[in-house]
Amino acid sequence: MKRSCGVFCVINFWMKKACILCCLALISAGMLAGCNGKGKEKEKEKDSADSIVCYVGHGFWDSSLDPVKGGFAYGYDFIYNALVRVNAQSEYEGDLAESWEISEDALTYTYKLKQGIHFQDGSGLTAEDVVFTYETVMANQGQNEKVDLSQVAQVEALDEYTVQFTLKEHFSPFLDSTAQLGIVPSDGYDSDSYDRTPVGTGPFRVVQYDMDQQLIVEANEDYFEGAPQIQRVTFVDMDNEAAFSNARSGQLDVVMVQPSYVAETIEGMHAERLETMDVRNISLPCREPEMLTGADGEEIAVGNPVTSDLSVRKALSIGVNRQEVIDNAFNGVGRPAKGWTDNLIWGNTKEYEDSKTEEARQILEESGWIDTDGDGIREKDGIPCAFEIYTPSDEPDRYLLAAAVAEDVQKLGISIEVKQTTWDEIAVKSYTQGVVWGFGQYSPMVIDNQFRSEHFITQTYGNPSGYQNETADRLIEEAIAANSQAEAVAAWKEVQNVYAGDYPYLYLVNIEHCYFVSDRLDISADTQIPHPHGHGIPIICNLKDWKIKE
Repeated sequence: MKRSCGVFCVINFWMKKACILCCLALISAGMLAGCNGKGKEKEKEKDSADSIVCYVGHGFWDSSLDPVKGGFAYGYDFIYNALVRVNAQSEYEGDLAESWEISEDALTYTYKLKQGIHFQDGSGLTAEDVVFTYETVMANQGQNEKVDLSQVAQVEALDEYTVQFTLKEHFSPFLDSTAQLGIVPSDGYDSDSYDRTPVGTGPFRVVQYDMDQQLIVEANEDYFEGAPQIQRVTFVDMDNEAAFSNARSGQLDVVMVQPSYVAETIEGMHAERLETMDVRNISLPCREPEMLTGADGEEIAVGNPVTSDLSVRKALSIGVNRQEVIDNAFNGVGRPAKGWTDNLIWGNTKEYEDSKTEEARQILEESGWIDTDGDGIREKDGIPCAFEIYTPSDEPDRYLLAAAVAEDVQKLGISIEVKQTTWDEIAVKSYTQGVVWGFGQYSPMVIDNQFRSEHFITQTYGNPSGYQNETADRLIEEAIAANSQAEAVAAWKEVQNVYAGDYPYLYLVNIEHCYFVSDRLDISADTQIPHPHGHGIPIICNLKDWKIKE
């Protein structure tokens, strides 16, 4: 054995009150200071001077901290490092790898590791650790839904610091996969203990993890890019109202908030509105109503008699006033969106004017949607121009967005009823009704997920609009099979040209992630990456760069 195991002590929604009270008691009693008498006042001041307490959203909490099981699989964790990472310009750069090469046939990826990197147990990083991590995930792929390695045929160590991956077939987004998987030590890894007491190479090490309550980490003084200035970070989990209240009382240094809170003021804190690639949109079922047979032989109702009409989808897209919707739903926080964001190299949004009320009305009139009874709602063949939009019950921002859209499009003679429910029900309702979605990631595979026809009713949340287009399917396959990034990007962009004219989604807003941050804290805005979908965690993408001001 080349090393021994050194173990350190180390997404839930809406915490129960007991957990919240427990969390707050811990904060006030010990997290910030660890003292209980006058004799320890100096220790308290010292401890709190280089420590912070943060609420960064419910999405932060996973059942396991183990990357082999999908923990911190977004490419910006702080306990582990991946082979590559995304920088502030949305480009890939080396993380544990100093360089990489892709063969001409695009079936072989070779990574050269940086030397002198150590795990938090003191053992040195080698190619053996990378091979072990990837082979363990491949052997237990069912435990990791976030990093799909099904395209990998073999991973091997060519020498102590060189790793080579051989793919079964062309898969141009493989580089994205290597930015998502944190590396664990081959000799020190333990599947059970790493759920709570993991060991990585990252800038912070775990000292305590109480699931659904708190995670405490301390600076890794031996981190290969230099020890973080902040010595101790405590992440707490609570509901949004409790988090905002405790920020007001001075117990939090960072608090995630919904856009509706940005107009508020908190003494000693300032608001941060951070750039994202996170786009909110509404899926519009494109198929005529019909029954399809599911994988288990069950009959599934799909399609919608209103949104299956292209004229309705186009009228919504050009007729809605996105800025007014954003103002009403999010207090003006966010940018109008008609497709993917411009901070993605493969993004290719079709720009057009919105708020074209008269043109939208004309499109509907010419397609036979006419208000014959004067009730303000158009009809066609006896069918009202009305449908439902579903949002998850525990995400009020999506409900507010849908409600603002429903109010805005009344001027077009379109009636929308907004409903809240569970994600399980949404998965089924999406076959026949609109749903508010949040999408945005570095990998262009999100296009495959949303637009490839074969995913409809076969993959949960896959292609929720039921979009069907042979040209789009072919281009998606070409993009995935491309043997160069340039070819892949060109194909991904062309897919967007194809589906843009079909309006299968009503794109609305490129949201900004909102936080209140202590005035004593510098979150290094220059090294913040554009945040992918998942409100909360992304702000800590550059936690190693944060500083407490003098």
